[in-house]
Amino acid sequence: MAENAKNHLPHFNNAAFDIVAIAASAGGLTALVKVLSTLPAKFPAAIAIVQHLGPQYRSFLAEILSRRTALTVKQAQEGDCLTPGTAYVAPPNRHLLVNGDGTLSLSQSELVHFLRPSADLLFESVAATYKDRAIAIVLTGTGSDGAMGVEAIKKMGGTILVQDVKTAEFSGMPSAAIQTGKVDFILPLDEISTTLITLVMGECN
Repeated sequence: MAENAKNHLPHFNNAAFDIVAIAASAGGLTALVKVLSTLPAKFPAAIAIVQHLGPQYRSFLAEILSRRTALTVKQAQEGDCLTPGTAYVAPPNRHLLVNGDGTLSLSQSELVHFLRPSADLLFESVAATYKDRAIAIVLTGTGSDGAMGVEAIKKMGGTILVQDVKTAEFSGMPSAAIQTGKVDFILPLDEISTTLITLVMGECN
């Protein structure tokens, strides 16, 4: 505990990883439901989600996902503390960032690749904070958001899962992530959840 007290970063019990950061864009709702729906309520890591959405609309993503999973799902708010078994969804038109003390920040800083929220910014903040105790997942989507963040996660010792483009409704984001050469697992959509459970919970059972 001395080390944790020194850097104020909470490590969760019975978890090999503390955070799972997920990025999705076009086609993402179906993919997110598929991944989250089979995770157990006692999943011992926190989850942060960037789904590209039109900035002009209120997002019902958290409500929709919460009806399809045993996890707690909420739209992220400034200052939220990462909690195991909880998924935090970036609000429309806000970047979602993880701070060094395990809290969340929302930002309206500049668009990244014409996007806000940006998967790259989320992944880069997670990499800096959680290093080898972070998992990044890139799901269906257009464009290349997430690829720079994948490199950051890998550089700090984290683990990368990417949806196999053959099972992705839109292949842009998965393809860009795969092309970095930093991906650990390329998986069909229906295998991502079970792999996640094995990675996060398997080593600690």
